[in-house]
Amino acid sequence: MCLGIPMQVIRSEEGRALCGDGAEQQWVDMSLVGEQATDSWVLVFLGAAREVLDEQRALQMRDALSAVQAVMSGREANLDDLFADLVDRAPQLPPHLQKN
Repeated sequence: MCLGIPMQVIRSEEGRALCGDGAEQQWVDMSLVGEQATDSWVLVFLGAAREVLDEQRALQMRDALSAVQAVMSGREANLDDLFADLVDRAPQLPPHLQKN
């Protein structure tokens, strides 16, 4: 399974940036999103930034990935905390599937 990982830009160079996810750092191809400022967030998939994220969305994704890792490894985790943005929220259809 391949997942996009939210990573924060640590240092930029032409066409690439050193990014970190808290546990590791890697050089990321920035061709698809352009140069980003230090401390900005990007979604990294297979070594390339695919989307620029705001900090809130990046941290929500990081929490969700932590929950998945905890479940897969059998560790206990407070899933309500890790999925706080989903608790007490009713599922919604995407706009293009909703009735007008």
